[in-house]
Amino acid sequence: MAIVLKKSSNGYSKMEKEDPEEKNHRRAQFLIYKVMEQAESRKRTSYLRLRIKKLKVKIGKRLTKLRKSLNTARINVYRQVSTQLKTCKRLFGGTSAQTTLVPIFA
Repeated sequence: MAIVLKKSSNGYSKMEKEDPEEKNHRRAQFLIYKVMEQAESRKRTSYLRLRIKKLKVKIGKRLTKLRKSLNTARINVYRQVSTQLKTCKRLFGGTSAQTTLVPIFA
């Protein structure tokens, strides 16, 4: 070791000088440690982002499917109601079968 220790009057040791090579080595080790730590944290976040993205896609597909099913259900209900109205008009109205109807659901 190239560290020189000097005893002071209060009993504590004080570092005077440090070897420049040892200082550079310690600094390099610290920087390597920091870079490795950052790389490790990036891996975790990217994996988490990937899982969140997959979940969003899954939810989006389900919402699209639900919206389509609701739309088809609405169309089917509209068809049923319109055919029943046509039948009622023919029975009770006494008009011809070529009567046009205004859509109820716009």
